[in-house]
Amino acid sequence: MRNEALDHAATSLPAALDRLKDLLRIPSISTDPAYRENCAQAADWLVADLASMGFDASVRETPGHPMVVAHHDGPGPHILFYGHYDVQPVDPLELWDTDPFDPVEIEGDLGPALRARGASDDKGQVMTFLEACRSWKAVSGTLPCKITVFLEGEEESGSPSLVPFMETNKEELSADLVLICDTALFGDNTPAIVTQLRGLLGEEFTIHGPKLDLHSGFFGGAAMNPGRVLAKILASLHDDAGRITVPGFYDGVPELPAELKAQWDGLDFDPTEFLGAVGLADPAGEDGRSVLEMVWSRPTCEINGLDCGYTGDGFKTVLPAQARAKISFRLVADQDPHEIRKSFRAMVEGMIPKDCRVEWIGHGASKASQMVTDHPAFELSRQALSDEWGVEAAFIGCGGSIPIAGHFQRILDMNSMLIGFGRENDAIHSPNEKYDLRSFEKGIRSWIRIMDKISQG
Repeated sequence: MRNEALDHAATSLPAALDRLKDLLRIPSISTDPAYRENCAQAADWLVADLASMGFDASVRETPGHPMVVAHHDGPGPHILFYGHYDVQPVDPLELWDTDPFDPVEIEGDLGPALRARGASDDKGQVMTFLEACRSWKAVSGTLPCKITVFLEGEEESGSPSLVPFMETNKEELSADLVLICDTALFGDNTPAIVTQLRGLLGEEFTIHGPKLDLHSGFFGGAAMNPGRVLAKILASLHDDAGRITVPGFYDGVPELPAELKAQWDGLDFDPTEFLGAVGLADPAGEDGRSVLEMVWSRPTCEINGLDCGYTGDGFKTVLPAQARAKISFRLVADQDPHEIRKSFRAMVEGMIPKDCRVEWIGHGASKASQMVTDHPAFELSRQALSDEWGVEAAFIGCGGSIPIAGHFQRILDMNSMLIGFGRENDAIHSPNEKYDLRSFEKGIRSWIRIMDKISQG
């Protein structure tokens, strides 16, 4: 039945592309209240599309934008597919070559592509899975396994309704495995399954000194300068080998397994090219670590913003009353963001002199997600991807943070497979976002193969 479904996907591709364009025309910008009705319109569109394939689909209201939940019975394992239908704002509009909500086929660097907001993130990716289901249903009258589709409308605005909805609907959303399509290929041609995601801790602190800015000639040397205090703190966060000095920071950080390290070393990755693309040359992290290790499996501490004294044109001899910094920590494995927050704050407060005080603002604290890759579905899916793309698929890490995978682990005790077909040059969140038609077509075919493998596994 798999081959028949693959043939159907090929012959019905023009119709599938038309459906994707219809969805892309809906400006479902979740963060802007002006588009609230459009988000509801997108949810209704998806419910109608799922219902046309025999899913029991419905819109679920939340305090924010609605969720879409759909069920289809079938044999074998129960799969839950997650994606999101909301999109980022389009600003600055003048940098778009075409209307962001009027999808246009263009010629990309690897062939035809579709340009529109949401083409890659995440409507095009969502529709690869729905079209795979459509083709399988068309040739067999059913699906190869039991499937629940769970689509969110607030992913691009922080997902405020997601956790309460998941907690309220635990039983309905529970399945054997979660499939998430919101990631990318490795490079241009290597299909990948993301098996580890870094967590994120954000801290903002302001060091207050004198009650007002001071003349540096009258008070310099005698008065404590918050800028000097801040500089000392920031300079102390890393040692000469690039390791982070926050006490207890590396608690829960394991070494990369040899098998996974060998797989990463075998990927077609050039660190010189990676850094050269942004005008750099030398890796700046921990000594003795590869670039892929540093961005996928090692924790970080980065200065994201600084604000101190006079920063306008020209020069002003001022001794600032305060100095502020924004720091982010990317976390891995079993690092506890709350313990790191306590340790970091204690370290900073221990460096504050008597004439200064520190004020804190926390900006979120999420743990890393580590997938249990010995679940049979991981290797079966890797084989399915390798068969479709003609390139050995890889288990990879992701330097960013995708909280939904952690929510599925924590709330529903479910393992997630993150499989996506985007590319680094898709310009997600930016003007002229696009999705390669090759990614769309082979994404559909990949899901057909994956469902087939999992159903037989």
